[in-house]
Amino acid sequence: MASAQPARELLDRKLAGFTGAERGQVIPVADDPVAPAFPGHSFYVLRFRQYPVAVVPPTPLTTNNIFVVKPDGSVEHVGDVEALKRFFQTTLAPVRTEMEAKDAAKAWLRLAQEFQQDGFLQFTIRDDSMRIASTADGGLQATGRAIVNQRGGNSGEIFAALTFNPAGALADVAETINIKRGIRPICQATKLLDPDPIVRGMAEQAILVMGKDAKEYLDEVRTTASAQLRQAIDLIWERIRAEDR
Repeated sequence: MASAQPARELLDRKLAGFTGAERGQVIPVADDPVAPAFPGHSFYVLRFRQYPVAVVPPTPLTTNNIFVVKPDGSVEHVGDVEALKRFFQTTLAPVRTEMEAKDAAKAWLRLAQEFQQDGFLQFTIRDDSMRIASTADGGLQATGRAIVNQRGGNSGEIFAALTFNPAGALADVAETINIKRGIRPICQATKLLDPDPIVRGMAEQAILVMGKDAKEYLDEVRTTASAQLRQAIDLIWERIRAEDR
């Protein structure tokens, strides 16, 4: 029987059982790749910040956690790729058609990318990267890629191959991860007024490379900055906007 309570309320009740969970950020995953594979399920990410100062997640939580609110009102914690594989094996409806295999692979790529996320990566699941093939035993194999958007110095991809047995159950998942991370906020904003023009220039360039992804970091630094530093932050943010970085 489906729960009448909103999914977010059920999630909040679950998170209340983890001391320190309130230090993380809850992000709903409502993208199309997930819904077709798991109708009636609501997905959320609980992410603990890594930059500029890392927030240590409380045990048993990890830096990036997926929580699934199921139609019956139960909430499952998916803490890593192995747990995600088990969730797919126990929850995914039998995959017997190429479209179902494609939907399942897209859902995997959308969710698995969250375990690589540090808040500064953006992925695109390319439809033309999806391939469906029959296996020797009469099952299906779906392969695809989640491509890292090349901004802020980020690049790379996640490649996944999902193999389904003749009964449609997930038999295996193979992943290859090749991600290169770009510039991350450390202390660049606090160096915008540095007396050394080289240091100041390096800080400005790093913030410009991060572009709009640096907005949350800049806002946080701005709240405790001097009037002069706030002005410098505002100026570089206006430049980011003007140059559409």
